[in-house]
Amino acid sequence: MNMLDKFFKLSQHNTTIRREVIAGFTTFLTMAYIIAVNPNILADAGMDKGALITVTALTAAFGTLLMGLWINVPLAMAPGMGLNAFFAYTLVVGQGISWQTALGVVFISGIAFLVLTAFGFREKIVSAIPHSLRIAIPGGIGLFITFIGLQNMELVILSESTLVTVGTFEEPVVLGLIGLAITLVLEARNWRGSILIGIVTTTLLGVLFGSISLPGTLISIPPSMTPTAFELDIAGAFRWGLMGAIFSFMFVDLFDSVGTIVACSYEADLVEEDGSIENISQMLGADAIATSVGALLGTSTTTTYVESASGIEEGGRTGLTAVIVALLFLAALIFTPVISIIPGYATAPALIVVGLFMFKNLKEIDFSSFADLVPAFMTIALMPLTYSISMGLTFGFLSFILIKLVTGRATEISLIMWVIGVFSALNLLLTM
Repeated sequence: MNMLDKFFKLSQHNTTIRREVIAGFTTFLTMAYIIAVNPNILADAGMDKGALITVTALTAAFGTLLMGLWINVPLAMAPGMGLNAFFAYTLVVGQGISWQTALGVVFISGIAFLVLTAFGFREKIVSAIPHSLRIAIPGGIGLFITFIGLQNMELVILSESTLVTVGTFEEPVVLGLIGLAITLVLEARNWRGSILIGIVTTTLLGVLFGSISLPGTLISIPPSMTPTAFELDIAGAFRWGLMGAIFSFMFVDLFDSVGTIVACSYEADLVEEDGSIENISQMLGADAIATSVGALLGTSTTTTYVESASGIEEGGRTGLTAVIVALLFLAALIFTPVISIIPGYATAPALIVVGLFMFKNLKEIDFSSFADLVPAFMTIALMPLTYSISMGLTFGFLSFILIKLVTGRATEISLIMWVIGVFSALNLLLTM
C-alpha cells in the first residue's frame, strides 16, 4: 500500500486504493461498449472483426496505461466514436480507399499531432476556431453516428425515391428499439454502465428469439491481430488527395481530446488557480502516441473518453483509476467468443445514445447571430447528409470565412483560420 501511495500520490490527492478501484470499475463499465461497437463499425470497412476485438481492447489498455502510469491522471482512452465512423464510412466506403491506406492516414495524423503538441500548436489551433463551430462539430458528429445507428438497426433504410425511408418492423428493428428504450431509461435514472447493459440485453433477446447463435465457449484465447497488425499503408496515405482526411482526423481528435481533458480536469481538481491544467501537454502527447500505436495495431484514432468523468465522480483522482480500467480491458479479451456474436442492431442503441450526448451542448451556440448560425448549421447538417465528417467541417469553415468577408469583418479571421480555410477549400476541390 505504501508503494502504491507513493507512486500514485494517493494521500496527496486525498483518495484511497478502495476509492480508486471503485472508480476504475465505474469508468470501465461506462465505456466497455467500445469493445463491441468499434469492431462492428470497422468491420464494415472490410477488416477482420475478431482481430478488431483484440486490437480495440489492447489499444484502450495501452492508451489508458499511458495516462495512469506516465501522467498519473484518472483518464481512460480507447478508439474514438465518430472517428471510427469517419474511418469506415467516409474514407473506406465513401472514398473507396483501402483500409490499409486509411490506417496510414490515422498513423500520419497521430505523428503530426505529436509534433503539434511538442511545439504547443494544438492550443493555438483550438483558440483560433470560433466558439460556435467548436460546439457544432461534436453536434454534427453526434447526428452522423446516430444516423449510422438507425441504419444498423434497419429503422432507416435505402429508398430509390426518397433516398432514405423507415424500415419494416422486423426482428432487428424491434430488438434494436427495445435495446434503445432500455438504454435511455437506465441513462435517465443515472445507472452506471447503461449503454453496456443495453447491448447485453439486446443480444440476449436475439439469442432468445433465435437470431443469434450462442458461441461454443464463453472464454478463449483472444483472436490473433495478424489480419490487421502492421498492415497499414503509410506510403499510400502520403498523397495530396488524402491531406484533407489527415487534417480532419487531427482536427476532430483535437477538439474531442481537449474538450474531454478540460472537462474531466475540473472534476478531478487538476486545474491550477490561474486556470491552466496540470500536465495537459503530456496528456495530449499520450493521446497522439496512442493514436499512432493504435494505427500500427489496426484501429482508427484513439482518444480520451468523456466517460472518464463517471469514475471521477466516484472519487477517482489518480492514475490508479486508469490502471484499473486498463487491466479490465485486458481481462475482457478472454471473453471474445461472447463479444464476437454481438450483432449490429445490438450496438446501434449505443451509437444513438452517444450521438445524443454529443448533440446536447448545441444550446451554447448563439442562434440569434447569423454569423454563428450559418457555419454551425452547415457543419451539423452536412456531416450526416454527405456521410462525411470532413465535408461538414469543410463547409462550416468556408461559410464562416465567407460571412465574415461579405459583412466587412475580415479582421476577425485569424491567420490560423485563414490557413484552415485554404485546406478546407483544397479538400473541397479534391473530393468533389
